[in-house]
Amino acid sequence: MGKAIIKVPGPASVMNGRRRNRGFTLVELMITLVLATLLLSLGVPAYNDHVERASTSKAIGDILTLSLAIDSFRLRNNDRVPDTLAELGIPIPTDPWGRPYQFLNIIDGKPNKGDVRKDGALNPLNSDFDLYSLGKDGLSKKPLNAKHARDDIVRANNGAFVGRAEDY
Repeated sequence: MGKAIIKVPGPASVMNGRRRNRGFTLVELMITLVLATLLLSLGVPAYNDHVERASTSKAIGDILTLSLAIDSFRLRNNDRVPDTLAELGIPIPTDPWGRPYQFLNIIDGKPNKGDVRKDGALNPLNSDFDLYSLGKDGLSKKPLNAKHARDDIVRANNGAFVGRAEDY
């Protein structure tokens, strides 16, 4: 008598009389697309917030460094505030948004009252010099409570505060 041959189904197995494909179904692709969209909708704002906080921190650090350089200049020059940042003799960085830091000599420069930065009650922020970044939008107004001044990074109270204008 002869031997019986039994075939074992291979990778493309037969189930219920049909061949089973190894591809994805439309439902599986839709679920994957929904999950990817959900992850992106959560991740992108968190990343943007992180970048914004890092930019603000860099501007604060730069303003503190420049303030120390100005104080050092004052010690070497009989308490005279420089007329410009270039007079410090150090490389002057741009702010994180690619714009120059704004500087105004208040003591020696005798600026007009309209040139001095002011808080919400219109009191001058500093009595020695103003040093600030225009912030992300690149726009500013003299009072800190103005719409275009809220994102500015400012030095106030003669250096006792350095941070976002809206936090002052």
